[in-house]
Amino acid sequence: MFSTLLVDLSLESLAPPAITWVRLALGFLVLAAFPVARRPVESSDRRRVLLLGLTWIVPFVLVPAAQQHIDSALAGMLIGLVPIFSASIAAVMMRSLPRLHQVAGIAVGFAGGIVIGVAAAGVSSAAAWGVLLMVLAALFYGVALNLAVPLQQRYGAPAVMMRAMGVAAVATTPFGLFGLAGSQWSTGPVVAVATLGVINTGAAFVIMTALVGRVGAARGGVAVYFIPIVAIILGMIFRSEVLLPAQSLGIGLVLLGAFLAGRRES
Repeated sequence: MFSTLLVDLSLESLAPPAITWVRLALGFLVLAAFPVARRPVESSDRRRVLLLGLTWIVPFVLVPAAQQHIDSALAGMLIGLVPIFSASIAAVMMRSLPRLHQVAGIAVGFAGGIVIGVAAAGVSSAAAWGVLLMVLAALFYGVALNLAVPLQQRYGAPAVMMRAMGVAAVATTPFGLFGLAGSQWSTGPVVAVATLGVINTGAAFVIMTALVGRVGAARGGVAVYFIPIVAIILGMIFRSEVLLPAQSLGIGLVLLGAFLAGRRES
């Protein structure tokens, strides 16, 4: 839940490609240490795991790139769009019309995202670019969560995420090494990216994948509801970040929309 703050701290001396690669590599190594993660996957599903791993790369690349232009609180607010995208993509993948409350949730959530984005974009063109990158990251998180559901149900979250992170880590190795060469090492950022990889990537994503495997991608996004709130509080405390009045309204709409879109059927 505090990943955006850790990314912000890491950016103080590490290049974005280095942050992406290190967190993926550490996440993979943490999971590989557990026998349950080494559970075999049938050859017929390996292409799906490969696709999942390649999909995860996109938000992992976009988030640190976006946070070069926006603060951690705003990044956390926009991550709140993940359940909205998850519900939308789930409806498309299942080829079924969403329920009325889901349609309302998606509409309200997108309206909140627009309010947040417009308020930030009014500050500078760089901030507008950062907002766009975060929205794209949230979109690809939504895609990845939907791809993870059937795989997790077959093999469990550790086995699926270890392989997906392994694919992503290997694919980003050239960029990661280039980023490391252009980084300046200091204790704070190194500790931040290590925590980001071990806890927020290795452990947290397994928990998230296990949840969506049990209840579906739309409802599994409930854990994301807390990220914007935590990001705002931590950003204000540790980074002296400011919350604009319009953004307060926007985050309220996003959370309401996420709740409606992921609400369980009666």
